[in-house]
Amino acid sequence: MESIIRLENIEKAYFMGNQAVPVLKGISLNIAPNEYVALMGPSGSGKSTLMNILGCLDSPTGGKYILNGKDVSKMHDDDLAEVRNAEIGFVFQQFNLLPRLSALENVALPLIYAGVSKKDRLERAMEALKKVGLEDRSHHKSNELSGGQIQRVAIARALVNNPSLLLADEPTGNLDSKTSIEVMEIFGKIQEAGNTVVLVTHEEDIASYAHRVIRLKDGILESDKKGKSYKEI
Repeated sequence: MESIIRLENIEKAYFMGNQAVPVLKGISLNIAPNEYVALMGPSGSGKSTLMNILGCLDSPTGGKYILNGKDVSKMHDDDLAEVRNAEIGFVFQQFNLLPRLSALENVALPLIYAGVSKKDRLERAMEALKKVGLEDRSHHKSNELSGGQIQRVAIARALVNNPSLLLADEPTGNLDSKTSIEVMEIFGKIQEAGNTVVLVTHEEDIASYAHRVIRLKDGILESDKKGKSYKEI
């Protein structure tokens, strides 16, 4: 099966003056379509830097990144923005909803950039809200929603473009344990429906929902194992 993500010896360094500070030191891995992967590692391990590269928010300084058959590692910013809009849905810890817009309008936002008509935007946004069980709250603004409902709106927004890859960065970081379980169950349903899900977390109980756990340490791949929830198909 063709990988949705193929990383070949990915390196990333940041420069402080003339001094190169290596953060990723040759990461190679493949992620197949419909996998559910948790990316873990202590602070400073490089997991956030790797997430930014996977999401085409940053480019590697060495190596090759093939996303859905396209080499994105040497693309310019404008081309990367197009790839992000077409291929990737993002879910962040901070939600990043616009407070003056309703849940439906927030979910429809990415479709404005994609040039979709208003009627189609709202129809697709409602479909995405149904996937996360929030169609009955579609006209509520974020100050009228609970933390868990706000995160579900953010997940619906990430899904509205039908991305081939869903990236979640500490998606339960601002939620209590009960709400975290509800949100993780939604990610499970999204993966079961055919999406590829990659989440960054430092919490073992959150990572246990994934089928595969990749651990980074000091910029290298420390381990890559099947998670507790992996089932042989």
